[in-house]
Amino acid sequence: MRRLPLLITLLLLLVPAAAMAQGLPTISIGINEASEPQQVSTALQILLLLTVLSVAPAILLMTTSFTRIVIVLAFVRQAMGTQNAPSNQIVVGLALFLTFFIMAPVWNQINDNALQPYLGEEISQEEAISRAVVPIRTFMLSQTEEKDLQLLIGISGQEQPANRDAIPTLTLIPAFMLSEIKHAFQMGFLLFIPFLVVDMIVASILMAMGMMMLPPIIISLPFKILLFVLVDGWSLLVGSLVQSFFGGG
Repeated sequence: MRRLPLLITLLLLLVPAAAMAQGLPTISIGINEASEPQQVSTALQILLLLTVLSVAPAILLMTTSFTRIVIVLAFVRQAMGTQNAPSNQIVVGLALFLTFFIMAPVWNQINDNALQPYLGEEISQEEAISRAVVPIRTFMLSQTEEKDLQLLIGISGQEQPANRDAIPTLTLIPAFMLSEIKHAFQMGFLLFIPFLVVDMIVASILMAMGMMMLPPIIISLPFKILLFVLVDGWSLLVGSLVQSFFGGG
């Protein structure tokens, strides 16, 4: 048993040596002089692509319907008082696939108008990016409230845009997120009301029966779950969320 750590250490030292003896490929990162400007441009494009991939989750949160959906689903779980049912993975997964469903028309437009022409070498990279931004901006503008836009424009000190196309994207994105959070909290408030009524009724009955030491949440939880199932709550919730986007917020 005393020799076991020594044997493990020897194995860890022999594995890299054996790999080198077999001629396995290695990865090296370095900075070399470029012989032509095209090499510098390609390196910068790769660096930009890696940067975009690293912030892809943030882009998904900032420019899609994910924010509103995940907040509303979290409100439902909290209003029912079911703790971790459904779990965080299920809530995020459902929000993610609902986002794919809602954003499918936008992404189809990007694919048809920007990605496919670029892959077919019909347009340049700059033109493809310009075309790809248009459907996303249209979606965000349809869900953003005017006063949120005015708030961000006033804070930035910019001149009043002549039209919606003149609104900077860096101003539109935070305004869109503010509107999404506001809409999510409004829907969350409406979702809390029926469950709050059940809690109040159960608490009043327990007090009338003199059972004040029994937590009302223990009695009301099955009734809230039953109420949610009887009204087909998940279908109503998902339908309302989807319609809130296709209906213009």
